[in-house]
Amino acid sequence: MLEQLADIQARFDEITNQLSQPEIISDTKKYTQLTQEHSELQQLVEVYQRHQQLVQEFSENQSILEDTEEDVELKEMAELEQEQLSAEIEKLEGKLKVLLLPKDPNDSKNIILEIRAGTGGDEAALFARDLLRMYLKYAELKGWRTSIVTEHTNDLGGLKEISVSIEGNGVYSMLKFESGVHRVQRVPKTETQGRIHTSAATVAILPEVENVEININPNDIRIDVFRSSGPGGQSVNTTDSAVRITHIPTGLVVSCQNEKSQHKNKAQALKVLRARLHEQEVENQQNSASAQRKQMVGSGDRSERIRTYNFPQGRLTDHRINLTLYRLEEILLGTLDSVIEPLRSHYQAELLKSGNAQS
Repeated sequence: MLEQLADIQARFDEITNQLSQPEIISDTKKYTQLTQEHSELQQLVEVYQRHQQLVQEFSENQSILEDTEEDVELKEMAELEQEQLSAEIEKLEGKLKVLLLPKDPNDSKNIILEIRAGTGGDEAALFARDLLRMYLKYAELKGWRTSIVTEHTNDLGGLKEISVSIEGNGVYSMLKFESGVHRVQRVPKTETQGRIHTSAATVAILPEVENVEININPNDIRIDVFRSSGPGGQSVNTTDSAVRITHIPTGLVVSCQNEKSQHKNKAQALKVLRARLHEQEVENQQNSASAQRKQMVGSGDRSERIRTYNFPQGRLTDHRINLTLYRLEEILLGTLDSVIEPLRSHYQAELLKSGNAQS
């Protein structure tokens, strides 16, 4: 590991030097690539440098210990410092192992968040609305930008289906484990006898993909335009600005009517279509590795039940890592880190475990 880290340090120093060269600064594409690589390596290099500094201090302290056999007080102080240094070195080595884990190429990408009402009728749609509010609040706390791409509601204000674009630093890396079936247990507003019902909604986290990653043949799509409508079907626009795109080979249909411009609606719909086509492609590639994916927190499959929100007990349970929290109200207000961080830590631990098993 230390040899690998020394090579990374050398590469980091090389990039630092290149970024000050006029020919690199004038080449926008090259400069952007090197800046991104420099940024990705910076945290790892800083932790490695701190580790090396502490190892050096530990070695120097050891020399002091060997030279102070007669000075009991000085020896005790040096021994105590050695214990502290040893503990910090061990902690940094654990952090370095995590930082050296293979990076998910999608981690830095923006996402399309899709939420759909599942079993439970109107109550499922109302729960889908609650999930949307939770994710929007979380995005707000993180300083991410959100915009609704397409939205279908019911008469009670619940969500049949919604797609939201979320942009920001590391969005996919934080939300990628949210895909799956979210189950709710509570007394619906429409229930007159106070009985607890179980309903569900599905969440999908789709990384945004560039045109070059998913090439859509113009001959493979049909584009229809129509007038935007709101709840109840009433027209909310006087022009045909809404756009529906059908991908003929797969049958995927994406519509967008939230922008006033037909051009913007088309661009948003194509963004969602590329994300869904990419999701299909990834699923096809990973079918053979499904067992390994399930072991590492979850497959991301929409059909996998991942979490239960129990309102009578104020309890949230994530079934993949047996995590139970009695802070449901504050989690629904966007404080999702208490759920997301244990999932990320579990995933990293499984990666480390599988890496050790292979080595």
